[in-house]
Amino acid sequence: MRYTISIALASLLSLPAAAEVPRVITDIPPVGALVAQVMGDLGSPQVLLDKGANAHAFQLRPSQAADLAAAGLVVWVGPDMTPWLDRTLDGLSSAPHLQLLTTPGTMLLDYADSGHDADDHADHAAEADHGKADAHDHDHKGHDHKGHDPHAWLDPANARVWLAAIAAELSTLDPDNARTYAANAATAQAAITTLDAELAATLAPAKGQPIVLFHDAYGYFAAHYGLTIAGTIAMGDAASPGAQHLRDLQSGMTDTPICIFPEANHDPKLVAVMAEGTTARIGQPLDPEGSTLAPGAGLYADMMRKLASTIAACITG
Repeated sequence: MRYTISIALASLLSLPAAAEVPRVITDIPPVGALVAQVMGDLGSPQVLLDKGANAHAFQLRPSQAADLAAAGLVVWVGPDMTPWLDRTLDGLSSAPHLQLLTTPGTMLLDYADSGHDADDHADHAAEADHGKADAHDHDHKGHDHKGHDPHAWLDPANARVWLAAIAAELSTLDPDNARTYAANAATAQAAITTLDAELAATLAPAKGQPIVLFHDAYGYFAAHYGLTIAGTIAMGDAASPGAQHLRDLQSGMTDTPICIFPEANHDPKLVAVMAEGTTARIGQPLDPEGSTLAPGAGLYADMMRKLASTIAACITG
C-alpha cells in the first residue's frame, strides 16, 4: 500500500504546476474596470487610486507599495498619467507591466502649443484613425503643454483595444484560463460598442456647442463624439492656471451661450468665478477618471454615461 501511494505521489509531483490567476494591480478606476471585465469570476484587480483622489498627484501608502512588490501583473495607463507609479515600479516591482498607452492600435492624441476653435476641432475629430497610433494636435488657448494626452480611455475605441491586450497578457501568464479571458474580453468589447452608440445619441444635441472644461482631459471624448472644447481652465495634469490664461478664457465666454463644467476632486469656486459676468451656464461636475464612482466592472460604462448625460443636460437645459 505504501509503495502504491508513493508511486501516486511521485506521479503528482512530476506534473507541471498549474498556473495561478495572477494578482493584478491597476492604477486608476477605469483601467480597473476594464481588467475586472476581462477577469470576470476568476478574480478582482486592485485599484491603487483611492476613491476621490487626484490621479496626477497621488501618494502610495506603504501597504500599497508592498502589494505592488507582490503583484503578478501591473496594468496601468503610463507615466504621463501616473508618474508616482512610474517611480515606484522602477525600484519595487518585478512583475510584468502592461502599459496601455503603448499598446499597438491605441489611438493617441497630442497636446500642442496652439489653440483650436469649433471648426478645427471638428476637423480633428473627422481625422481620428482608431487603427493607428498617430499623433494629433490638441490643446486649448494659453496652454504650453506638449506630449501625448494620457486620458485615452475616454475614447471607447481605445477601451476595446485595451480589453484585447489585457486578455492577451493574462492568457500568457495564466494559459489554463486563456479561453475565459478571451471570451470575457469579446463580451466586454461588444458591450462597449453598444455603449458607444448610446453615448453618440445622447451627445447628438451637444455637437457644435462650445463647452469649457476644468482641465485638459477630454480631448479623446470630444474628438470621438464631435464636441467643441472652447477652452479649459487647467492643463492636462490639472496644474494651477495662470491669471492671464483665466482672463483670456473668461473674455471668450461673454458673447456666446456656453456651458462650463467643474470637475470632481477640484474646488468648484474657480468655475463659479469664471462664470461671473458671462453668458456661461454652470453644469454639474464631470468625473473623467471615475474617481467618485463605485469600483468594479461596471464603472467604465457608468463613468462614460455620466459624462455624456451631464454635458448634454447642460447644453439642452
